[in-house]
Amino acid sequence: MAELISFVVPTQSDKVLLVWELSAGPSAEALSHSLFTVFSQFGLLYSVRVFPNAAVARPGFYATIKFYSSRDAQRAQKACDGKPLFQTSPVKVRLGTRHRALRHQAFALNSSRCQDLANYYFGFNGWSKRIIKLQELSGPPEDAALSAPVQKRRLQFFCAAEVVLPSYGCRSPGVAIAEEPLHQLEEGQPSFLTRRKTAQKLAIQGALSDAFQKLSIVVLESGKIAVEYRPSEETVDARSEEELQNLIQVSCFPWNQPSQREEECLSDFSLEEEELRLQQLS
Repeated sequence: MAELISFVVPTQSDKVLLVWELSAGPSAEALSHSLFTVFSQFGLLYSVRVFPNAAVARPGFYATIKFYSSRDAQRAQKACDGKPLFQTSPVKVRLGTRHRALRHQAFALNSSRCQDLANYYFGFNGWSKRIIKLQELSGPPEDAALSAPVQKRRLQFFCAAEVVLPSYGCRSPGVAIAEEPLHQLEEGQPSFLTRRKTAQKLAIQGALSDAFQKLSIVVLESGKIAVEYRPSEETVDARSEEELQNLIQVSCFPWNQPSQREEECLSDFSLEEEELRLQQLS
């Protein structure tokens, strides 16, 4: 039976492993590294979290490990349960115990994790991203912005991007608007230019994440990979410059509502590559 993997934070019980009987000798950080080394052999991991045992229990640690694939989690559980792994005594490994019928709130993966997932299943050369449009939304010039009322001091950037999967003949567009407040510009705070660049990065990250949300990875029993593309009602033909120009001039954006996304880490994203591409568009 085929497995469907979406670009969302994994929460289903059959993707989460509970590991306990971890020895008290190593630090939590060392245990986390050892667990990641062992369990990543079975598939791509979303997270490894280590916790100290409760005060009423004997000294030691337990851990939760999240996989993107339920098949990978089940293989890891069968292979590692009752084995010493990296310590002298055996550990216990079980699948999560939440009720399978329980509905989980889906949080979109941030762009960095989306790209990690794409690299793992499609290969580094099996997909690409393209920034179609990155534009600051109309507003007062810099001097006027800094003297405007507090509630109006903000930067807004619109981005339209596209994720391309050549082998599957698939193009998935995504759009986003990012906003960065300016009312806290004081001595010692990030400068106007720094915040402007931050808003640009957030817009690009949001657009890429939005593009990935329309895709699902289909893992067949044979191990082969297929792709499911599900365009949303708001999907835009981002390759049309004229349509984009009309879109960024309207006052109400369907993508401007706060979305349930995993928090982005700006340090994990480089804008240099995109700036080179944008220079060719200007």
